[in-house]
Amino acid sequence: MDNNCLQCTCLHPVGVGCCETIHRPVDFPAWCEIQVDSLTCRVSLVQAADPRLPCIPGESRDPVHGSLQQQLEG
Repeated sequence: MDNNCLQCTCLHPVGVGCCETIHRPVDFPAWCEIQVDSLTCRVSLVQAADPRLPCIPGESRDPVHGSLQQQLEG
């Protein structure tokens, strides 16, 4: 594994193949962003306005999260 959270392997005779070893969240509020620690390859959701604070979907700052699902059902 390298410092970009990639695991690479030799695919002789083709070359080298690499895969990202982290799992990135795909459904989170717009006011959040993904933060990756390149030393530990740990992924965190943080608030875009203040990356020191965690993003916790469902808090009062999150009025539109899940609105797509509501539109699909309704």
